Amino acid sequence: MKGWYLLKGMVLAMALFALPLQADQSYRLGPGDHIDIRVHGQDDLALSVQLTDSGTINYPFLGTIQLAGLTLKEVEQLLHNGLQGDYLVSPSVYVGITEYRPFYIHGEVRRPGGYPYQPGMTVNQAIALAGGLTERASRDRIQISREGQKNEPEQANVNSRVFAGDTITISQRFF
Repeated sequence: MKGWYLLKGMVLAMALFALPLQADQSYRLGPGDHIDIRVHGQDDLALSVQLTDSGTINYPFLGTIQLAGLTLKEVEQLLHNGLQGDYLVSPSVYVGITEYRPFYIHGEVRRPGGYPYQPGMTVNQAIALAGGLTERASRDRIQISREGQKNEPEQANVNSRVFAGDTITISQRFF
């Protein structure tokens, strides 16, 4: 009986991972994001692609399109407008995120590096992904550099929100 529940849980988990991720409506795409594009009834226009370093994709009939900085709804509208008329009468376009670009964490964590972002993530969760804090880490000297912002890094704490593309720095504490 226990094996049945385990099998059922594994099937459910695989089904969930096969679906595109549900993105925040205000989430803006950037280089490294993986997206899925579907046009109802047009299998030849389906595309799973990663945005290039310049934030573009190459889409059938429309060529190179700049998507960095746009929301999913804005991308859907852009593709709808581009395909409507010349190619399709009234295209129904769906765009979803299959994988977010990573965030980065360095400094006094056990395994610094880039990690997959998940919506709603906090600094505390990012620290856990990086193997936890070292013995020398300060819980009071945490900074986040936001992607695309040229401002000074902002002071943070373990409950601060992390976004895709962010860089978290955990400093040493003073003894």
